[in-house]
Amino acid sequence: MRTSLRSAVLASALALGLTAPVIAQDKPAQDKPAAPTTYDAPIVNNKGETIGKIALRDGANTLVMRVTIQAGGLPPGWHGIHFHAVGSCADTDKFQESKAHINHDNAKHGLLNPEGPDEGDLPNVYANADGSVNAEVSSDTPLTGEGGLKDNDGSALIIHANEDDHATQPIGNAGARIGCAVIK
Repeated sequence: MRTSLRSAVLASALALGLTAPVIAQDKPAQDKPAAPTTYDAPIVNNKGETIGKIALRDGANTLVMRVTIQAGGLPPGWHGIHFHAVGSCADTDKFQESKAHINHDNAKHGLLNPEGPDEGDLPNVYANADGSVNAEVSSDTPLTGEGGLKDNDGSALIIHANEDDHATQPIGNAGARIGCAVIK
């Protein structure tokens, strides 16, 4: 009887020892950090030529976007950039098919506006003397999900000819649309 009891205890211990690691590895999905959702897209100019790209990474707390423009891609200096409501760059002459900024809450334009910002507002980027840009900006606007950039009609990143003053309506005196990337 003592041997049977020992065998039963040993078998139980082995069974517990073998299943414990499996239980530890099978944590519920909410305990595991989600990998960021990523998206890349080319940036085109008013001639339809590719001048660079955007790389988006959407994490649990923010969206991070890298903007890379090749030499000669933009005029040197500061440029306003915004997320626009429709994912189209087909009308390369003016990029008007991208419509206005994403603005679900009907906020005023401008990162410095007390009644803003709207969801499309982003910091300016700087083009070097050779027209290249390497910048990284963040946004609270998600890539996917409700109110996200990849909704039914997508969205577009628009690059403007001038810098955004972050206050003047409707686009901060940023001027003409000279670059566009589709986000779908």
